Amino acid sequence: MIVPDPDETGPLRRVYGTFPSGVVAVCALRDAAPVGIVASSFVAVSMNPPLVSVCVQHTSTTWPLLADRPRLGLSVLGTTHDRACRQIASKTGDRFAGIGYTATGQGAVLLHGAAAWLDCSIDTVISAGDHDLVLLRVEAMQPHEKVAPLVFHGSRLHALSALAS
Repeated sequence: MIVPDPDETGPLRRVYGTFPSGVVAVCALRDAAPVGIVASSFVAVSMNPPLVSVCVQHTSTTWPLLADRPRLGLSVLGTTHDRACRQIASKTGDRFAGIGYTATGQGAVLLHGAAAWLDCSIDTVISAGDHDLVLLRVEAMQPHEKVAPLVFHGSRLHALSALAS
């Protein structure tokens, strides 16, 4: 067993990377323009009340632009979103150039081609180490069951080839 070393995050990153997860884009309008981040830390938390969560690094420069929005759009990214995922996660350039989206009346931004949409409001933010755990209340949702989800595993994006039986 290896003891985690806060000064050497490589081994811990590799261990975390053994767990596959879905990927969501967390987006909203700010000054009539879309703003967003990508998170692979999306978790369904509660059915009643309907809560989900994402984790956001304290060093994020985009999260402060989203944290005060009345609604956040969570798009469960589909297999066609590999380029969009990298583009929205980028630190430079127009993060939404060529990406189709719909904005709700309350400013949530939902990406076209997603496996599901969740229109959320922030419920609670909990500081957890070098991240914030953001609990989000699901206000509305729309599954797109014919769209296969994008998966993050081993620090790479993947499409599911087949479901295990």
